[in-house]
Amino acid sequence: MELPNSEKEANMYYSSNYLVYAVLPLLKLLCLTVIGLILAHPRSQLVPKATFKLLSKLVFALFLPCTIFIHLGETITVQNFARWWFIPVNVLLSTAIGCLLGYLVAKICRPPPEYFRFTIIATAFGNTGNLPLAIVGSVCHSGDNPFGPDCYTTGVSYVSFAQWVAVLLVYTLVYHMMEPPLEYFDVVDEGGEIQEPLPSNDLSRPLLVEAEWPGMEDRETEHCKTPFIARVFNSVSSLSYSSIPDPDSLEDAPAPRSPKSIRCLAEPRMVRRIRIVAEQTPVRHVLQPPTFATLLAFIVGMVPPIKSVVYGNEAPLSFLTDSLEILAQAMVPSVMLILGGMLAEGPNESRLGVRTTVGITIARLLVLPLVGTGVVYFADQMNFLIPNDQMYRFVLLLQYTTPSAILLGAVASLRGYAVREASAMLFWQHVFALFSLSIYIIIYFKILLSYV
Repeated sequence: MELPNSEKEANMYYSSNYLVYAVLPLLKLLCLTVIGLILAHPRSQLVPKATFKLLSKLVFALFLPCTIFIHLGETITVQNFARWWFIPVNVLLSTAIGCLLGYLVAKICRPPPEYFRFTIIATAFGNTGNLPLAIVGSVCHSGDNPFGPDCYTTGVSYVSFAQWVAVLLVYTLVYHMMEPPLEYFDVVDEGGEIQEPLPSNDLSRPLLVEAEWPGMEDRETEHCKTPFIARVFNSVSSLSYSSIPDPDSLEDAPAPRSPKSIRCLAEPRMVRRIRIVAEQTPVRHVLQPPTFATLLAFIVGMVPPIKSVVYGNEAPLSFLTDSLEILAQAMVPSVMLILGGMLAEGPNESRLGVRTTVGITIARLLVLPLVGTGVVYFADQMNFLIPNDQMYRFVLLLQYTTPSAILLGAVASLRGYAVREASAMLFWQHVFALFSLSIYIIIYFKILLSYV
């Protein structure tokens, strides 16, 4: 395409061609997804499931960290760290609004009681990592993209800046919301057939479990598959708790006059319960390769003497960053191939119910983006956003538009709760997200490019 010469011509050009710039990136991603689906389809089996699982591990341990370090480290400064404050806040806002919508869905659609909390968190927690990175990469792939020559670097930086908040939410809010319900655990323990454990063989696990955070389901803790919080906060109940670990047993039995004994005697009961739950929250698991890459990018990028050695064409270590950048280029196609492989497995049977599944999908893919558009517009009117930075606004809007995080499947497997329901719900959400993302990205481009 012939690019406009003046700013006025650019405004008219991008405003009149917004449909092309919105649709073409999605068609590129769709092609990659279809290729992955064909390669992994059970009838063709051109590429075995083990290869897709290996590819997901490469994305998680190599391609994604390289992408984060190269682009976030290059753009982050102390000034930008302060200017980008609304990005992590927006992740928290989108999750909070999603929780409210999920609660309404649960009240209206009335899922089985054991899936009430699952309905809330499935609506609330969206994909803020791999999928937005893939969308940004596809949008910025063309040299005549409407966001300028630094489109990809700034877009990836904005998405990566939200990663640390999303990871903390996974191991705090999501982890505890996916706790097996107390009554549900009791029925299973008494010999019911409500839950079927996944086979321990790595190759027999669904690709969904390892599609975004490989190895999470192997990081089991002592109480990860028990209703631990319910046991701590419900000291009196008619249910049998014989099989559930007693939180009092978590406290060591120290000498009578030890400092710990004095602390326990002085602690209010509620404070002690909260402390026990906090101690059993596996926050230590947040230190994964993408998180390390983010922290390293912060350290290197915000210290000018170190940054000048690592980043830039004249930097002594430019050969290293060039090598990492070559690896990072494999991230977007790998993510979409894995998504295609996940969809090729098809939906599992689910006891969540069609009405609840439809309710979650509508709330997450149609209603939440509308609310998010209002939030971003209000933040812009309050001067919370970076002036004249349309990519900044685009990334904020994407945080409300993506389907539920594939990571929910891994957390469900880790906690032994709603594994089949998460798989089925994520399958249908990603199928319908092809249409909802297309609609909303066209709308976003129409809004944003009118002010380029």
